[in-house]
Amino acid sequence: MPYILTAGAVWLGWQIVLQPIIQRAPPELAVRIAPGSPTVLRRAAEARQVAADRTGQTPDTVSRANEDSGVLGREALSRAPFDARALRVIGLSEARAGREAQADELLTLAGNWSLRDDPAHVWLVDYRLRRGDYVSSFAHADTLARRRQAMRPGIFRLFTTAATVDTQRALPVIARLISENPSWRKDYLDSLYGTTEGLRVAVNLAVVLQAGKAPLTNAELRQLYLYLLDRGVLDGARTVRERLNRPDMKFGVANGSFDDPSSPEPFQWRIAQGAGIVAEILEDDVRAGDPALRASFDGYTEETIAEQLMFLSPGRYRLVYEARTESGDPARHMTWTVVCAPGNRRILNAPSAPADAEVWTAGSVEFTVQPDCSGQWLQLRSVPDQKRATTVVWFDRVAVSRTVP
Repeated sequence: MPYILTAGAVWLGWQIVLQPIIQRAPPELAVRIAPGSPTVLRRAAEARQVAADRTGQTPDTVSRANEDSGVLGREALSRAPFDARALRVIGLSEARAGREAQADELLTLAGNWSLRDDPAHVWLVDYRLRRGDYVSSFAHADTLARRRQAMRPGIFRLFTTAATVDTQRALPVIARLISENPSWRKDYLDSLYGTTEGLRVAVNLAVVLQAGKAPLTNAELRQLYLYLLDRGVLDGARTVRERLNRPDMKFGVANGSFDDPSSPEPFQWRIAQGAGIVAEILEDDVRAGDPALRASFDGYTEETIAEQLMFLSPGRYRLVYEARTESGDPARHMTWTVVCAPGNRRILNAPSAPADAEVWTAGSVEFTVQPDCSGQWLQLRSVPDQKRATTVVWFDRVAVSRTVP
């Protein structure tokens, strides 16, 4: 018994020493020490495959290294039949030998066995893409993008290029992946805003996603609208709003009653806060439960107090609103303006409230949109004076409608 225990202890000690050698020692050394280990054989196969990729070698050397990797990979797989990495080595050796059909079968199986085997998925992305199979290619790209953040820029360029070159076939596949809300959704949408081509893809993608189960959120749509405006692509913003109907195109002014914050900017009130100006949406202290815009102005600063973008077709329109003066003279110190976009041509400049509107009072003013005024900024602006004159006024039920000829 003592001899048996001693032999067992020696064997266990050897196994403890052997494991680090198997896992970390150079493959050439590990093969000599543990030639029957499937892990060692697989590492040796991978090393030979890396050797085949080195530059400056003769074709015979490359071919021999690739053949060695296949032989070692098969030996490793025979000892560990479900080793996905060994199967991947065999598949890549088949591909480099020109037998791509066999490689496709082997690497597909390796990719199914292990979602973490990056080389297998990378090869499958390229192979399926060359065959025009966007569904399968992009599915493997999705697997890589979910796990490897460093690989996302290259994958995103692949998606965007495909959506630009072959929009009808590639874009629905990309939209389907994004509809699953993968971890890379936000990063990909952000990547589209850096180039003109990316913005075009973003516009098309927004339209396709709208019909799916995960359309752009208000935050994502706001970002798209603002980037389009920043790049001067006003027609793109108009196209997205018309196709998505977000916010509803039947309303010239979105959230005119100041009770629906869901509409994304710039089709939502953008309220300024600055020196001498305080503007906020509050519950009206006269009409309980009715939110309204309360604007306070000290009389000195010229500023846009609130604004939003409109897309009105050429024609004659009427701006209607309700106003209530808390203090001061809003007819003198605040104005409603409509400014063409792009550019800064004013097509409306009118007092912001009726005179002596100490109770809620309706007001209206008409203006004309010319054909060369494709977008319009509706603005509530302050009018500075030579002395301090505090003005506080409430606004509600702002709307723009076309007048009947």
